[in-house]
Amino acid sequence: MKKWILCLFVIAISHSLSAQKYFTKNGEISFTSKTPIETIHAENKQVLAVIDEATKQIALNLLIKGFLFDKQLMQDHFNEEVIESDKYPKANFIGKITDNIDLSKPGKYHVRISGQLSMNGITKPLYTEADIEISAGKLKAACNFKIPFEDYNIKIPSVLRNNISKTISVLVNIDCNPMNK
Repeated sequence: MKKWILCLFVIAISHSLSAQKYFTKNGEISFTSKTPIETIHAENKQVLAVIDEATKQIALNLLIKGFLFDKQLMQDHFNEEVIESDKYPKANFIGKITDNIDLSKPGKYHVRISGQLSMNGITKPLYTEADIEISAGKLKAACNFKIPFEDYNIKIPSVLRNNISKTISVLVNIDCNPMNK
């Protein structure tokens, strides 16, 4: 009996050691704010992302100042007056795919994700759905969700209040390569 337990333990350890982790430092997150007065769009193409195939853990991290806007003035207002990126330079998401799927097998998956989004000094739960494709040894993922500014204590200056919606739409696209192969 002890030999069987030891054998199962060795198999479990070897599987977790051989499990793939996917990684990129060029993930993309964009957000859009639409009001009758103005549509504001910004993109950050320097998002660090790691996804663990075995545990289905997900980690995303970005520098707030990495968001680029169509107009420099919008970017300046965002960093200085809206999000205070000097005080809160990073945002991150730590979460997990909650569906019972096997990320070691090629295919397309529609999954649920739950985790914690930290931004502007505040951490809140975030639940969303994503589309994942595993093909040719790579992992691609995309999802979108909405964030109310008030959830993260983001105060919009009164002069900009009519130009920025109270909730922004966020789009995430990551294209990851294997880390350990």
